[in-house]
Amino acid sequence: MFEPSKYPEESPLPVLYSFRRCPYAIRARMAIVSSGITVELRDILLKDKPRDMVEASPKATVPVLKRPDGKVIDESLDIMLWALEHGDPEGWLPNDSSLEKDIFSLIAENDGPFKSSLDRYKYHVRFPEKSREEYRKSGEMFLETLEQRLHTQPYLVTDRLTLADMAIFPFIRQFANSDIGWFEEAPYPNLRRWLDERLMSRQFRNVMKKREIWKEGTTGMPFPEADGS
Repeated sequence: MFEPSKYPEESPLPVLYSFRRCPYAIRARMAIVSSGITVELRDILLKDKPRDMVEASPKATVPVLKRPDGKVIDESLDIMLWALEHGDPEGWLPNDSSLEKDIFSLIAENDGPFKSSLDRYKYHVRFPEKSREEYRKSGEMFLETLEQRLHTQPYLVTDRLTLADMAIFPFIRQFANSDIGWFEEAPYPNLRRWLDERLMSRQFRNVMKKREIWKEGTTGMPFPEADGS
């Protein structure tokens, strides 16, 4: 886990490079909002990646967090954990070792096999080895797992929101949006209910608000904004 270093008021804010629609960046921003910490948000375009971000993280993918102490965190789940170390008022990380194990196991399945199927389903023309429907069917194995869990409880791991829900839902959103007509008719009513709740939340609307693209040499905007809008 990350040490929850507290920054003096005169210290510069942590800098977050982000892209609005990226599911990895979405979940990082969600955790930052929940934690109560403020960062300097630098929204970028993936086709025009800023030099400072690439120098900080040569793999050049979002999100990237630059801490005031100079350390860089460039994995979205690690950024989520960093934020929650500073504050976890909603209890996304329950103090229960068995629940914690289940949370990280489910996230690993999302970030591994499911994300691979999602990429092939969404960008199927790049992967002609199989049909779009076959890639969707592969992804459905994870959807079925989530649907079964949500049949007996309102959230993925327990009866309250956890890190698992918040780390996974941006990817389910992306899968659904790849063919929303199909998803709305698919046999996953509990998953649709769960996803709709996340999408309708004020927190998500804040995270997905369109903000000005950051320009090199300027200061990004505080995120979240002071009024929470």
